[in-house]
Amino acid sequence: MKRIGLLGGTFNPPHNGHLMMANEVLHALDLDEVRFMPNALPPHKFARHDASDMERLEMVKRAISPYPHFSVESYEVEKGGVSYSYETLSALCIREPNVKFYFIIGGDMIDSLHSWYCIDELVNLVQFVGVKRPRTEANSEYPILMVEVPQIDLSSTLIRERLSTGGTVTFLLPEAVEAYIREEGLYGTRTVFSGD
Repeated sequence: MKRIGLLGGTFNPPHNGHLMMANEVLHALDLDEVRFMPNALPPHKFARHDASDMERLEMVKRAISPYPHFSVESYEVEKGGVSYSYETLSALCIREPNVKFYFIIGGDMIDSLHSWYCIDELVNLVQFVGVKRPRTEANSEYPILMVEVPQIDLSSTLIRERLSTGGTVTFLLPEAVEAYIREEGLYGTRTVFSGD
């Protein structure tokens, strides 16, 4: 049975913290692969400088391209609209009955797990994998396999702010992602990518 990690998020944009978290869990649990699963952004939450679903999908593909054990799961983007983890994971388990899924979540999500839709059913479908994040408790009554990873206080929000104000994002996100952002003029960028 294949052991596959799932890392969901907006990836708006994907950054080096996402890659590090996925890599740490991949090796700690000896998984076959980790899939990055961007969720669909509701149109009414779309900010002027946000990336579209397809642009976020493209950025994830570029971010993970050097790493053979990383792949993209486009289920939620293709489905569109609001996606509940229970419905998504149910569909993936039906689609791939010979896979054990490890659903990777950060400390902030662990703290709110009790409020998730159909959480009691969801914990029977997949193995939750928890990764601590700065300023979170990471406590839950639900069965979560915790993996210790180096904590980096890095967010897509910070990166979007840096990009929109001309600040540096070197070492914060993959160069291929930064190049794409600047090529497409995402997040208020207007400058040509210089590679530095």
